[in-house]
Amino acid sequence: MKKWDVKQFVAVALLSALAFMLMFIKFPVPPFPSFLTVDFSDIPVLVAALLYGPMASVVAELIKNILNYLSLGSEAGVPIGNVANFFAGMLFVLPTYLIYKRMRTKKGMTVGLVTGTVSMSVCMSILNYFVILPAYLYFMNFSVGNVKAYIVAGVLPFNLVKGLIVTALFMLMFTKMKNWIDKASAIGGKRI
Repeated sequence: MKKWDVKQFVAVALLSALAFMLMFIKFPVPPFPSFLTVDFSDIPVLVAALLYGPMASVVAELIKNILNYLSLGSEAGVPIGNVANFFAGMLFVLPTYLIYKRMRTKKGMTVGLVTGTVSMSVCMSILNYFVILPAYLYFMNFSVGNVKAYIVAGVLPFNLVKGLIVTALFMLMFTKMKNWIDKASAIGGKRI
């Protein structure tokens, strides 16, 4: 890992803080359970990746979730939701970054975001089946019945919808920011 300069450190810290604040602006999507909410906190994390590389996005995603857990805690008493949010964010952002790095066009970004959405949806379904949902059920002492049906009918489609909503908003912003992102990442944005 290359050493960060002050500008990169401050930029990643600001993007992390913005991501943390965006976690408070969330909404449920009918017909999914109300605790499955959409927020736009992965957008600043994606910007961190585009400007400074994948490690910056990992740091921003980690800081965002640590701040959220420290400020709000968790219904389960342990940060299961924050760990899930961290993995969901990384599964969305990293494929997007890797594809856009090779195809630096609007089409490349679209392909990256759709790939990130599919990656997040499929991998989070697997993680929910084997790790996240069993942990929630254990700590919260409740049952959802058929876990496989719950994931196929709830978690998977919710993550697809969430990814598409975030993709649509990011693409609206990206059309205005593309030149700035490309210039900043090529000139001042050293990969970290």
